[in-house]
Amino acid sequence: MAKSSDAPSPPHVAAPERVAAFRTGLSAEARAAAYLTEAGYAIEAQRFRTPYGEIDIVARLRNLVAFVEVKARAKLDDAAYAVTPKQQRRIIAAAQAWLMAHPEHADFELRFDAVLIAPRALPRHLPAAFDASP
Repeated sequence: MAKSSDAPSPPHVAAPERVAAFRTGLSAEARAAAYLTEAGYAIEAQRFRTPYGEIDIVARLRNLVAFVEVKARAKLDDAAYAVTPKQQRRIIAAAQAWLMAHPEHADFELRFDAVLIAPRALPRHLPAAFDASP
């Protein structure tokens, strides 16, 4: 007979607000990907995870690869200010990891974009929202 201390621990249950935020993020990323696709971009990857961080969307348009950060907020203006310098550094490092895994894109033009999402508003695409310059 197993002792009570041998019983498996209960699975981790996320707080309801974290689950809601996760679902909002997934929905925002889906809206952003659809918007970019409609604008002619091919989606190369979504939610690309690296040890350095995650890239929400990697999109290609001809010889351009855009690393896209998606931000969802109550207002588009609030979303615009949500890409912090710390996040930018993480995204740049993650983009370098993506390029190492996809050397066929090494000679493409590279850009760091943002797509802003808010309720009852069309997505706003900000090409070259930030750059990789030190």
